[in-house]
Amino acid sequence: MQKIHAINRHMNINKDLILLLLIGGLYSLGLFLSNTFVNIYLWKQSGDFVTIAVYNLAIYTFLPITFIIAGILAKKVDRIIVLRLGVFFLSLFFLSVLVIGEKAAYFNFMLGGLLGIGYGFYWLAFNVLTFEITEPDTRDFFNGFLGILQSFSGMVGPLLAGMIISKMKANIGYSVIFTVSFLMFICAVIISFFLNQRKAEGSFHFRRVFAERFHNKNWKRIQNAHIFQGLREGIFAFIIAIWVFLITQSEFALGMFNLVFSGLSLISYFVGTRMIKPSLRKKAILLGGLILYFSIAIIIFNISYIQLLIYAICIGIAYPILTIPYVSLTYDVIGKAWRAKEYRVEYIVVRELFVNIGRIISISIFLITLSFTSAEVIIPYLLAIFGAGHVIIYFFVKNIYLESETGKQVLIKEQLTDDKNR
Repeated sequence: MQKIHAINRHMNINKDLILLLLIGGLYSLGLFLSNTFVNIYLWKQSGDFVTIAVYNLAIYTFLPITFIIAGILAKKVDRIIVLRLGVFFLSLFFLSVLVIGEKAAYFNFMLGGLLGIGYGFYWLAFNVLTFEITEPDTRDFFNGFLGILQSFSGMVGPLLAGMIISKMKANIGYSVIFTVSFLMFICAVIISFFLNQRKAEGSFHFRRVFAERFHNKNWKRIQNAHIFQGLREGIFAFIIAIWVFLITQSEFALGMFNLVFSGLSLISYFVGTRMIKPSLRKKAILLGGLILYFSIAIIIFNISYIQLLIYAICIGIAYPILTIPYVSLTYDVIGKAWRAKEYRVEYIVVRELFVNIGRIISISIFLITLSFTSAEVIIPYLLAIFGAGHVIIYFFVKNIYLESETGKQVLIKEQLTDDKNR
């Protein structure tokens, strides 16, 4: 208790911050428990990468569209309501999978769309609340602790789900984990009622904030970095999980893969939260990106379950090294942007748009190449190309400066000039 009080004295950790962490933890547990195996569920029904790719393409197509709609709503109603809308559509997604059952692969685009809509409403609200509830001195703590919760969920959820599915008849096992996920989302909704109401006033100025890239170089650099982040995330989101299942033919083995990955992430987030100071952010982003990229060499030439587990160890260490400073830097850039307090919702929406542009490009290229050659031939090349996305992030963020030589937070020169002219 003394340690908690000491932290509170140095950082403004309030009730809403703790509640938001609880909601994020429940969301992660519910999603990791089930969503890890949705791709496998569809694969077992269809047996082809096209079905899986179209499902994921639908997610990342509907997600940014929903983000824009959610952004408009967030300017008119309480953002907690937007958060609950996200949980509702996520619950509807799992209920739909349960009802459709063995024909889910035929409704892959619809299911992906439902999940994308749920993601859109949830993450718009969650990101805006994160921006509002945290301050520069609590952002690294929040992102690091959230990462710890996500990593813990990534350890427990997939392993538990894999055990349940392996020990039960497939359909019964999947029904159980989808039902438990639904209950996790209900708990998240209940906790959301204890958050203070947060309403925004004014109109939704999406185009104006999008065009801010032409005035604010830091904002443009962050947008470009997010495109390359999405390029990697697009196909990596499902190909690795499918590979693990194809090699082992076991959901439990996939759960073990996620246990190794999330276990190392948990440790890395815990250490990274304490060691990665603002002055080390850019170096950490480069280091994390390099480890993520070179770890691909472990799996693209020869592949076995042991190699995949080694790959899980590498990325489990690397992701937090990159994510903690990258997310914090992004929020700080938004915080220093033109009229950030008034247009914070729009900044979050535009940021998400650029991430999903990268994801859509990645998956679309994958689908196009499948019409010319087999997945076995093209996947290693695409992993090697798109896997460089997180390394390229560094070359955009390395020129972002938000502090003076004395360490005081200042607006960048371009912004000061622009504000005088607007």
